[in-house]
Amino acid sequence: MTLNGWFQIALFGVIVVLLTRPIGGYMTRLFAGERTFLSPILHPLEIGLYRLAGVDERTEQHWWTYTVAMLAFNLVCFASLYALLRLQGLLPLNPQGMTAVTPDLALNTAISFITNTNWQNYGGETTLSYLVQMVGLTVHNFVSAATGIALAVALVRGFSRRSSKTVGNFWVDLVRCTLYVLLPISLVCVLFFVWQGVPQNLGAYTEATTLEGAKQLIAQGPVASQLVIKMLGTNGGGFFNANSAHPFENPTALSNLLQMVLIFLLGAGLTNLFGRMVGDERQGWALFSTMGMLFVAGVAICYWAEATGNPAFAPLGIDQTPSIAQAGGNMEGKEVRFGIANSALFTTITTDASCGAVNTMHDSLTPLGGLVPLANIMLGETIFGGVGSGLYGMLLYVIIAMFVAGLMVGRTPEYVGKKLEAKEVKMTMLALLCVPLVNIGLTSIASAIPAGVAGVSNAGPHGFTEILYAYVSSAGNNGSAFAGLSGNTLWYNLTLALAMFIGRFALIVPMMAVAGSLASKKRLPPSLGTFPTNGPLFVILLIGTMLIVVGLTYFPAVSLGPVVEQLLMQTGALY
Repeated sequence: MTLNGWFQIALFGVIVVLLTRPIGGYMTRLFAGERTFLSPILHPLEIGLYRLAGVDERTEQHWWTYTVAMLAFNLVCFASLYALLRLQGLLPLNPQGMTAVTPDLALNTAISFITNTNWQNYGGETTLSYLVQMVGLTVHNFVSAATGIALAVALVRGFSRRSSKTVGNFWVDLVRCTLYVLLPISLVCVLFFVWQGVPQNLGAYTEATTLEGAKQLIAQGPVASQLVIKMLGTNGGGFFNANSAHPFENPTALSNLLQMVLIFLLGAGLTNLFGRMVGDERQGWALFSTMGMLFVAGVAICYWAEATGNPAFAPLGIDQTPSIAQAGGNMEGKEVRFGIANSALFTTITTDASCGAVNTMHDSLTPLGGLVPLANIMLGETIFGGVGSGLYGMLLYVIIAMFVAGLMVGRTPEYVGKKLEAKEVKMTMLALLCVPLVNIGLTSIASAIPAGVAGVSNAGPHGFTEILYAYVSSAGNNGSAFAGLSGNTLWYNLTLALAMFIGRFALIVPMMAVAGSLASKKRLPPSLGTFPTNGPLFVILLIGTMLIVVGLTYFPAVSLGPVVEQLLMQTGALY
């Protein structure tokens, strides 16, 4: 570890803190229907879209109507993307002559992009045409991100409203988020990335001759436009197979920094939106502090583990005794341009959020370093998290924490003036349990059958971690992978698609039921017995609740993978 490495980590943190309040304030005004600085330009277009779709922007929806509208929209998104993938060979903007995607891979990819997971069992530059990359993947990067933000805002309305039967209008929230948040930021940032050297063209791949006289095909295409929204929308699906480790997707240190900031930008801003909408910004900062402390802990552990490296490769001292640290740290699977500090930081950020982008290969991390991204996803990616999903996932943990606090003092739990009764707690538990049910269940099956084991490239605990990480990442809607797993098989395409679908929608429906139930309740003024939820004690309670719940759920599985591998590594055993 170096002072320069810690400085770069600190610089990133300062930038995120400084941007949180402006972004939160802007989104608060936007979703409250107030005028913003972009309204003179975009409001006529917004109204035109409502008229074209037959939507009355003044009419709000019951939580069930809101949820059904969201599900119907995502069904249409799935069908359209699946059709594009299957018909790719017949469609234009395909200079490399890419053929149709196989049915199982098309199913996996379509579900992956509508669930904001962006798990990729394919290499983008060798599988997909420009049309599918733009009209299929990039468009769904926008709408899946906008869907997550809309759902988070609906839940926040549940906490902030009094005796209301509605939680907003899904179509209005979707349009406003896309028009006023995602598109403007993307347009500005895409110009920055092009300036930094990211390609944005529709030409055929370039054939070059190397110094040795061999032929090399250099892929290019509309990269910058997909790059921005994959980061801003915490999607993560790369234009190239190497993702953000590819020099065309991530050419400079500045592009690397901006990509990391974009991943956290909206997730951090939504915590401030929550505080503003419930009438107490300190509530939002309490959530931000919880996320921030978990983030700092994760990046510190990952950075230390990778800087220490593998003791099996530690140099011998003058007295021929081995050092405890690998010289230069563990650089396997890392870009020399970014080094260990930025690789550890990027790894932590992308798994804190539901963003599967990588600038280093997670499969090459040390066991302890690899445990950090795995644990981040197991926490529900609530550490700033995916756009929208991070906030509503954290608020579900808040309900559990306040329920536990209520049991300890013998009072009905409440949060920001809303009593948390049996219905909210039951729906919250249902939402939180569906994810570990599917990822642990499918991991156990895949570890015991030939179709599952066949995709593993490493023996022992590391091979088990490759399987575990795949299902945890899919059900957590992250999309990053331990790249040693060969996932483009019928078994993994179908089961990972199932995990992604359940991880997204089986959580959303009970969460929206919680939003509707809370919106219908009155807000109570604080009393002498009210537990304060805007201070350090609440932050500690929330972190403790999250760690206990996740630890009890996943510790047996983690013990069979990275924990035992770390212990064996100290004895010289490698996998």
